[in-house]
Amino acid sequence: MAAYHVPDSRGYVKLDAMENPYSLPPELAAEVGRLVAATALNRYPDPSASALKARLRAVMSIPGEMDLILGNGSDEIIQLVALAVRRPGAVLLAPEPSFVMFRMIATFVGLRYVGVALTQDFELNLPAMEAAIREHCPALIFLAFPNNPTGNLFDVAAVERIIELAPGLVVVDEAYHAFAGESFLPRLERYPNLLVMRTLSKLGMAGLRLGLLVGPAQWLVELDKLRLPYNVNVVTQRVAELVLGHMDVVDAQAAAIRGERARVYERLCALPGVAAFPSRANFILFRVAQADAVFEALKSRGVLIKNLNGSHAMLAGCLRATVGAPRENDRFLEALQVSLPRAS
Repeated sequence: MAAYHVPDSRGYVKLDAMENPYSLPPELAAEVGRLVAATALNRYPDPSASALKARLRAVMSIPGEMDLILGNGSDEIIQLVALAVRRPGAVLLAPEPSFVMFRMIATFVGLRYVGVALTQDFELNLPAMEAAIREHCPALIFLAFPNNPTGNLFDVAAVERIIELAPGLVVVDEAYHAFAGESFLPRLERYPNLLVMRTLSKLGMAGLRLGLLVGPAQWLVELDKLRLPYNVNVVTQRVAELVLGHMDVVDAQAAAIRGERARVYERLCALPGVAAFPSRANFILFRVAQADAVFEALKSRGVLIKNLNGSHAMLAGCLRATVGAPRENDRFLEALQVSLPRAS
């Protein structure tokens, strides 16, 4: 194995990690400062994070009969669920390419990982998924919705078919829900083996590291036995609760990102030699010739995006750019235009 690599981004226009580019408004940032100053850092946090959970229930319209678990980012949630279903021969199944942590966490908790290739247009290959489910009887299936790194929403009927056929748990990862316009939260009551995972990282709170899992209490009570005590620190709890009380700010930032996503996608499609893929997330995947050289040329011009060339056969020639603020996006587009290989 190799550790998850995070490149040094100092000095770059940072468009490699799907972060929200906007800071909090000054008055809200000042309120956060006062709140942190008044927080008892010498005391352990609320182990159940009850106030934060109540706020999350309200702002995310979480069904009242569903329970939720909080984690140190969605990565910890993935690990919790994987540990819970681990037994000799147990399988974690996911489509590919998708979020790399599904495979990594399966490996280091001792699950057997099975990846099922997407179609050439990055849709779920439903016959292949059905065959893999029947063959491997996975204890756990992860589906990213929208998918990372491709950015598309899988067909809802196909996802529902997988949930119905699955012999174990299905976790729908909605990390990019603020940009997607579709969610499986309302379907939790219909499917007893369905869990929905979210994070606040894409909502401007990546530094707080807060993920959540929503589902029936009978599942989450068992998963909670594996959660380390005090896993969500007191600053994260109090600041997240405060910021989520200003959903007008959060929603306005998400709307601005969606607007910039449309503009950047249109500009990418107009560049000769660029094949951009439609996105329902806060990033755009695109394919170019000589992807490695283009990536390095962008870096030399002060723009850092994600190079996915070589990470999976279906991502040959692919780069991924986070949707930033307008000025950042302009810098990226200008740098890309002069970094593309010239037609001979």
